[in-house]
Amino acid sequence: MDALMPALAAVLGLAVGSFLNVVIHRVPRAESLLRPGSHCPHCRTAIRPWQNVPVLSWLALRGRCAACREPISARYPLVELATAVLFAAVAARFGAAPELPAYLYLAAVAVALSMIDFDVHRLPDAIVLPSYAVGALLLAPAAVTGADWAAALRGLAAMAVLFAFYFALALVHPGGMGFGDVKLAGLLGLYLGWLGWSAVVVGTFAAFLLGGLAGAALLATGRAGRKTAMPFGPAMLAGALLALFAAGPIAAWYGGLLAPGA
Repeated sequence: MDALMPALAAVLGLAVGSFLNVVIHRVPRAESLLRPGSHCPHCRTAIRPWQNVPVLSWLALRGRCAACREPISARYPLVELATAVLFAAVAARFGAAPELPAYLYLAAVAVALSMIDFDVHRLPDAIVLPSYAVGALLLAPAAVTGADWAAALRGLAAMAVLFAFYFALALVHPGGMGFGDVKLAGLLGLYLGWLGWSAVVVGTFAAFLLGGLAGAALLATGRAGRKTAMPFGPAMLAGALLALFAAGPIAAWYGGLLAPGA
């Protein structure tokens, strides 16, 4: 049973990842997610069901459209695989806990928003804002069944704290922090606060650390200049996921550095 839950979550992640490819492409363009159906981006030919099996169809078609033979980006199966891996990891982290659906949703949102921010340097309100309600609704059963109202209140408090913190940063340094990041910060605060204040601190610190390291790497390789705008959303989401899986050990390690004799 311990291995079955991550395996099932991985299969679900493949299917969700396939849908996320549609979200990543269409939401920034304000296009419908339902119509038209999946089609080749080059010749617009509709993709048949057997050609739309996550990862396997791309491999069977050798990365090319069945109709026009134009290449189809490897990013499509990579998004599906990344979602599957994240879903499996989240399922292994939470098991059959009632908050599992909420954190699976967070993993899916993390993949979609990261790719969109890389592509267009935006975190669409169409995804971020509804996710506040979805996250709260998915966490509510865990609060009710586990009578864990302290976690729920902590999540709401952390949501307000991170929103206010990022809002202040955006006012002080508007060129370096967008209001899309501010809105995302509140959502991440809700999820991290549920886990504990150590997760909030680790996730926030990791976001700035990872963002700084990524920026330094781009500068060092000449792929960006000092005035190049770089998306911060992916670093925020990566920091939150790092805290999701490792906030406890990281906080304990850092506490040991501060008080080695304790």
